[in-house]
Amino acid sequence: MTKIRNRKYLQAFGAHIRRLREAKNLSQEELYDLAGISKNQIGNIERGEVNTTISSVYAISKALDIPAPNLFMFEFTAED
Repeated sequence: MTKIRNRKYLQAFGAHIRRLREAKNLSQEELYDLAGISKNQIGNIERGEVNTTISSVYAISKALDIPAPNLFMFEFTAED
């Protein structure tokens, strides 16, 4: 089993990605088609189960038509 650091932050990041996807009225399937990332990977990212790569962040940002830095603009406190 791989230890994931900062799990709460990854979960907050994933929830933010989900909100952005839903705001664009996209399903996970549509997002993975647009981003070229597997459906499982999109699900894992949205649930905060993986520490995704910069390449995936870039692909998601392009698919959502949002600048990549904006994917990191979400509320998070260490207590979350």
